[in-house]
Amino acid sequence: MISGAAKLEWLKNLYPGYFSLTMATGIISVALDMLEMPVLSDLMYVITLVSWFALLALYALRLLRFPREVWADLLNPRTTFFFFSFVAATNIAGILFNLHGLYDLAFACWICAFLAWSALLHCSFSVLTLRRNERNVNVVHGGWLMCIVGTQSLVLHGLNIIPELESHADYMMVGIYMLWGVGLILYGIFVTLFCYRIFFLDMSYDDYTPLMWVIMGAAAISANASSALALSNPIKSVLVAFHPMVDMVALISWAWATWWIPLLVVIGYWKHFILRIPLRYEPTQWSIVFPVGMYAVTSYRLALAAEFEPLHWVSHVILWVALALWCLVMFGLLRRLVKGGALSKIHY
Repeated sequence: MISGAAKLEWLKNLYPGYFSLTMATGIISVALDMLEMPVLSDLMYVITLVSWFALLALYALRLLRFPREVWADLLNPRTTFFFFSFVAATNIAGILFNLHGLYDLAFACWICAFLAWSALLHCSFSVLTLRRNERNVNVVHGGWLMCIVGTQSLVLHGLNIIPELESHADYMMVGIYMLWGVGLILYGIFVTLFCYRIFFLDMSYDDYTPLMWVIMGAAAISANASSALALSNPIKSVLVAFHPMVDMVALISWAWATWWIPLLVVIGYWKHFILRIPLRYEPTQWSIVFPVGMYAVTSYRLALAAEFEPLHWVSHVILWVALALWCLVMFGLLRRLVKGGALSKIHY
């Protein structure tokens, strides 16, 4: 017979970034709503909430049963930034709550996400500053930029809850601009380290993972946050002066995200078709779906902010690509769940 501990081995080794499943599903729901496909949007909305609550329960159980493993992931430079997927997933759930008129729940999601972001931000950078076991740039991977995704998701959802704050709305708007700036600075730091590693240092085949797509996703969500700020009322006069810069950052970030897509596709083709490394389901593949879905939403919003009609067509095409990817990865997940072992850790 299999012991109880052996049965829970999958929980002990649970991938700490599985909230990227919720992120991917939720952003596709948002995109479908933007492009006026309410039935599909509502279906993805339900799946988003089911996955969010299910993962909350699983991670709470993991913390109770295996606190040492959770602590080890939190203090590991390779995995600490995965926890920001909770921040982004919670904000996306909040955005969907707001779309469906559940304003109190949307507000609670932002508060919860902000508190988690504050704790994780200082925890993760304390790990990088104080931990001495791995002091080299080889620990950097695309998953680190989940930090930026979490930060900019606070900007996007924060703009939704500003109307609920009434007399304190101007304070919130200033805070949102600060978060936006922090996200841009962190992106500049991390993408520089990441590019240095992939362009100039030796990497094994296993280092080319789906997490590399988070580089594009972080740029796309930065462009989305910038476009949302450009379309919003800055409220305070001091913020009006930022608007030309916000417009510029939106365009540049979208262009930078676009630049990454062909390179990432080439890397995937080289790994799986030239080197013939088998393509199997792994949890990090949700980190492909979310950036593609975010790119669709960003293209739509930037089309409005920049008054550039061709981006509407881009958003429509990319949305269907994102939906197809979601179906493929979900099929892989369900297939592995039937066989067992789908939730275990993988190489970072």
